[in-house]
Amino acid sequence: MPAVNQILNISAYKFVRLPDAAELRESIHSRAAQDGLKGTVLLAEEGINLFLAGPGEAVRGFVGWLRSDARFADLAPKESWSSEVPFRKLLVKVKREIIRMNHPSIRPEAGRAPALDPRTLTRWLDQGHDDEGRPVVTLDTRNAFEVDYGSFDGAIDWRIEKFSDFPAALLAHREELRGKTVVSFCTGGIRCEKAAIFMQEAGLDHVWQLEGGILKYFEETGGAHYHGSCFVFDEREALGAALEPTADAPAQER
Repeated sequence: MPAVNQILNISAYKFVRLPDAAELRESIHSRAAQDGLKGTVLLAEEGINLFLAGPGEAVRGFVGWLRSDARFADLAPKESWSSEVPFRKLLVKVKREIIRMNHPSIRPEAGRAPALDPRTLTRWLDQGHDDEGRPVVTLDTRNAFEVDYGSFDGAIDWRIEKFSDFPAALLAHREELRGKTVVSFCTGGIRCEKAAIFMQEAGLDHVWQLEGGILKYFEETGGAHYHGSCFVFDEREALGAALEPTADAPAQER
């Protein structure tokens, strides 16, 4: 990696039962601080969600340490590089949910909805339908201000202000999705873990979640069928298809 980009940024999540979240907070904070990392780690009884940055060796050492807990053994962070750490401090918090939906019956750790890999989505969008001939629609589950930085061409955008608004929006528009293959997506995949399950429970039969979200899609496809950038929750603000910071402003500001 060029010297100018020595900082490794990772994002990862996993839905897994963590009844000891409070105890984990202490050990994770201690280890991340020891490694000189900055960013945010969210813990809840339902799992872990993290965004961290630091020198590559230190970040990967932390991930290796985290994987020594069998519950995180298959944690697969998404990576990007930057010249500076895009976080000002280290925060490790225990919360009620690692991504708030306010629907406690939605439990991804008990079984997730089918996941679609990025290359298959590109192929479906290229051909205009899925492998069974159904029309494919992409559903953006992010908040409106995030969508304004960029999204898939023709994606459904219900202009929600927060993720907990998604269930009501889905129920209001459910009939528009019947008979179609719906691929939900978000920045890194965590929101779709819950959104796709909710859609299944709402009676939609052909529901997928984009594996790894937009960031993994960028990594594996170069951003085909996507316009603009992807908002990220750190000081880089937005990443382009090359997973590098971009100066792109939200569409309404252009």
